[in-house]
Amino acid sequence: MNETIKIEEAVSTVLAELERQRYSDTTIKSYRCNYNVLLKYTKEKGINYYSEQVGLNYLKEKYGLTINGFYGTHPKKISATMRCMQVLWDYTEYGKITFRMRGKDKPYECPNQFKQEYDAFNKHFIERKYAPQGFQAVIKPIRRFIDFLQYSNVQSSEHITSSLITKFLSNYASNKTRYVATVISGLKNYMNFLYQDCFISEDISRLLPKVRIIRNSFIPSSWKTKDVKKLLESIDRGNPTGKRDYAILLTVVRLGLRVSDIRSLRLSNLNWNLKNISLIMQKTKQTLELPILEDVGWAIIDYLKNGRPETSSDILFIRHRAPYDAFSHNDCLQHSLHRYMVKAGIEIPRDRSCGLHSLRSTLARAMLDNNTPLPIISEVLGHQNIQTTSIYLKIDMEGLRKCIIDPDEVFKYEK
Repeated sequence: MNETIKIEEAVSTVLAELERQRYSDTTIKSYRCNYNVLLKYTKEKGINYYSEQVGLNYLKEKYGLTINGFYGTHPKKISATMRCMQVLWDYTEYGKITFRMRGKDKPYECPNQFKQEYDAFNKHFIERKYAPQGFQAVIKPIRRFIDFLQYSNVQSSEHITSSLITKFLSNYASNKTRYVATVISGLKNYMNFLYQDCFISEDISRLLPKVRIIRNSFIPSSWKTKDVKKLLESIDRGNPTGKRDYAILLTVVRLGLRVSDIRSLRLSNLNWNLKNISLIMQKTKQTLELPILEDVGWAIIDYLKNGRPETSSDILFIRHRAPYDAFSHNDCLQHSLHRYMVKAGIEIPRDRSCGLHSLRSTLARAMLDNNTPLPIISEVLGHQNIQTTSIYLKIDMEGLRKCIIDPDEVFKYEK
């Protein structure tokens, strides 16, 4: 508990920050009402400073709700109150105000016997500047593995054996090969770290199996040209959100940017004099330079002049609800895409991906249809290896038909 900031001062600071970030009057009123009742509660109890436990005790008395933290799924009214309590807790404990979404799950708590190495591994990932998505892909199976060790009464990382790892991996027997490969890769990473930093004396990572993933074993999803047109035409470009969404989708359709790069695209990445976009790709950390095509440029200009809310953020595409800042790194913008697909009457197949990445694949197919050389397609899509780009050859059906062997011709030569 921070006993330098009294609860009245903390409440005033949070409300002032809501106004500064231009939250709606309705939202600010909701926070103020919740805090007024909280202040009355703390005054009756003789409480001068706020803490997480104070907030939890308040929720218990107000709603009869016994919980261990500000997470979980609850009715709308309770969730709103919990969000107010969490924001106040963030400020009093950490000295900063973050209006973040509450988690549905309890934050991960590492068992004490593995906490030192787990925290060191997290720090190691931060120092290596892994992308958030990459970090989550690695850390989730490691957390499950640590919980498995706890359940198996293992008291130290030094007691991890190959048989324990085999038993843990057997839980994934029914999963797809690609996912199993991700789990094993995460474990290898973790076990190698433990060995390199002397938490264990044997390098168990070398005992983990190798899972061979054939990169060309699937056909990328792509859209029909008429459906892409229907999608873009379904967007109401008369309102600010429509202007933003149209610019985003057109940028993906015409330039093939990944969703991670769309989210992180900054105003400074746009060079209007040279008419190009230059950025460091989130996935590969390589530089990518693309032309600002005329239709893409005018869509972005329309958004900047007539749709983008006032904000101090340098991010190009921002949220249109307070706080007016970047999208979350977990937001794949799928919800908006799905909404426009429904509006356009586009059938959403169950057996095929229809996310923004499939629009990227559609651009690759269009370039193949125009006989664009593979190296150029690879450069546009920001691939480090042309072998990755060659996957898209599978969706060039017309090109493949030209490669079909005529059996009659084969037998004629054999004679």
